[in-house]
Amino acid sequence: MNSFKNILLINFGGIGDEILFMPVIQCLKKTYPESKITLCLEGRSKSFVSLTTLIDNFFCIDIKTKNKYLEMLKLYFKALSGGYDLVISSGANPLISVLLFFTGIRTRIGYKTSNLSKILLTNAVNLNKNQYAANMYFDLALPVVNCVFELPQINVEVNKREQNAVIVHPGVSRISVQKNIIKIFSAEVWADLIKKLLEKNKKVILAGGPDDEECILKIREELKNSDLTNFVDMYGKTKNIYDLAKLIKKSEVLICSDSAPMHIGVATDTKTIAIFGPTDENKLLPESEKFIAITNNSDCRPCLWEKRQTTCSNLKCLNIDLNKILENI
Repeated sequence: MNSFKNILLINFGGIGDEILFMPVIQCLKKTYPESKITLCLEGRSKSFVSLTTLIDNFFCIDIKTKNKYLEMLKLYFKALSGGYDLVISSGANPLISVLLFFTGIRTRIGYKTSNLSKILLTNAVNLNKNQYAANMYFDLALPVVNCVFELPQINVEVNKREQNAVIVHPGVSRISVQKNIIKIFSAEVWADLIKKLLEKNKKVILAGGPDDEECILKIREELKNSDLTNFVDMYGKTKNIYDLAKLIKKSEVLICSDSAPMHIGVATDTKTIAIFGPTDENKLLPESEKFIAITNNSDCRPCLWEKRQTTCSNLKCLNIDLNKILENI
């Protein structure tokens, strides 16, 4: 097996995608402990690097903007000048393999997405989307590592978990909001769930990011006449993704949607109850009694991304009995 000293990893997507990519980083660092690892990611996800000590350097390429070809050129010069001896890219765009070929990096690994990728990559890996996404990414590392798959892990320092504490995070990603992709139920239903948790004498912690303001305000309005003795509103008090990760790791249970906080729950080994509507839980949650997907078993789900690129108007998949959540607390 070759010894790689300077490794470039390219993984575009949201913070959740970066967390799902962590097993690749973990295993590379375990196999090549003296290596320097540089991560290329989108600007919207750069806060991810605060969650791990395994990344030595990073740079941002905003591949999904109107200036994507200029960004690709920027990536080319970064890869060309970095002195890398291994590059692993999760991108499916055929241009990536062309770009990496001309950088002269000795070992180039990516998915087998075209006949061109088979020629230009030194290792073209079969793309198997019908598995947990972290396993899908990990397939890219198999040609050059000698360790087995481990769940994503992030570095968050917390003294101990707070027993009986349930953190509720009702938010979704900014892109989902912008595209009006509905993956979660309404603020009124979230408020109803919080009331039921309080009735069971749970300490409920409400959290969210800047994109969740409208939902949070509605939840607050719904709760204003409730007994909030055991309720802690942390919205606006977590200033960054690291603060949120600490809050999640400190709690006994996380309840959330299919979103970045769900992946943080997995990566902090926190019992996670995730609500899934139109997306496929089998690709986004590992098989474990600790990480539980709540669905309503509609015969039309999952549909988002596989069968359609936008949310349907029906949304019967989000008619979820809250008792299914409470039973798993």
